[in-house]
Amino acid sequence: MTDDTRARILRAALEEFSERGFHATSVRELAERVGVTKTAVLYHFPGKADIVTALAEPLLDDLEAAMAKAAEAADPRAAAIEGLLGVWLAHRYLLRMNLRDLGLTASTAVFERFRDGMLTANRLVAGPDADLAGRVRAAQAIAMLSDPVVLFADAPVAELRAAVLDGVDRLYAVAEDRPRARRGRPTVMSPETIEAARRLYDAGHAPSDIATALGVSRATIYRHLPGVE
Repeated sequence: MTDDTRARILRAALEEFSERGFHATSVRELAERVGVTKTAVLYHFPGKADIVTALAEPLLDDLEAAMAKAAEAADPRAAAIEGLLGVWLAHRYLLRMNLRDLGLTASTAVFERFRDGMLTANRLVAGPDADLAGRVRAAQAIAMLSDPVVLFADAPVAELRAAVLDGVDRLYAVAEDRPRARRGRPTVMSPETIEAARRLYDAGHAPSDIATALGVSRATIYRHLPGVE
């Protein structure tokens, strides 16, 4: 059995689970879609939950890495939000699959890693001294990241990223009783400002830091600099 067969099984599983649901798809039906025997599928994955584990592992690895990086950032909240959104965008079709019947919860190991990653994200977004209201607000902000990505998975990534970040910025502007600083920031950048932003990004500065330096929102940075991660 080759690695190519394993990859084909995973691709087919993502498609089949998205179309029909994890629970409604049998191993036999999956094997037929791949063009192999049921035994061949079971050789690579003893059960359907093992397929879910393999599908979810890259997402979970990216989630844990993004939160570890955010914990060391100068602005953990901004870094966690941007990092988490980047993970969701990179794995948006797996998230959309999960919407159908919560298939990712079929694997206990996947559920536990996902839960722990999201709890870490909540702590970083809420801050170390947050009260219940602050932790709830963080949960709301985090939910604002995933739902649009699932609903608009086929939208242009740069536009979707910018729109999602703009929504989160507005949530915190209102919650913290700021004079809607984000609203007053320019949403259009001049060619000179775009070039300055690009130089800062190439020098290793985070999008949130560039936005602060140039007096624009993070959403504006992402909107005007395609390819920024």
